[in-house]
Amino acid sequence: MDLQSGIAMNMRERSLASPEGVLDVSVISVAHFDNPLRTFATEFLKDALSLNRRLIVPLSTFLGAYHILTRYLSVNRAMASKALRETLTVRSPAFYSDIPIDIVTDSLDYAATYDVESWDGYLVGLATSLNAKIIYTLDEKLRKVREITVVNPFPVDIVKEYHKWLDEKLKTSEF
Repeated sequence: MDLQSGIAMNMRERSLASPEGVLDVSVISVAHFDNPLRTFATEFLKDALSLNRRLIVPLSTFLGAYHILTRYLSVNRAMASKALRETLTVRSPAFYSDIPIDIVTDSLDYAATYDVESWDGYLVGLATSLNAKIIYTLDEKLRKVREITVVNPFPVDIVKEYHKWLDEKLKTSEF
């Protein structure tokens, strides 16, 4: 059974009425280029998109992932676009596309209160509005936000390996 068929079957059986958490752009990014975390990130994303885990995946994370992949990680633009577009073909109910004004204003308040990026404020605002308790991310700065729990979904040793690998790649600009 291919990824899309398996996801379609699970989507019919599951609901996102009470989501567990929200995925950050960092999880989307590492699932879409060759790196030590990719296998873990791909499985985690697959679980979210198939609704094996009740997670919200904001569609805007794909725009952020493209930016991170191409600007900071020097991934080829065409390859980044193709990989992200391929994942989007799943059309999972986990994808969240609505950004209501009330969430935006709350997000700006969270960003200002906790001195985090506006994107991070959006994740907090979205999670809070959906009564989701967790943001899954590699971003340790979000730990200071009291309204939610921040969870790195990957094994600590593999995250350390990823950061070491990334430092080496960035030094040599070799991707």
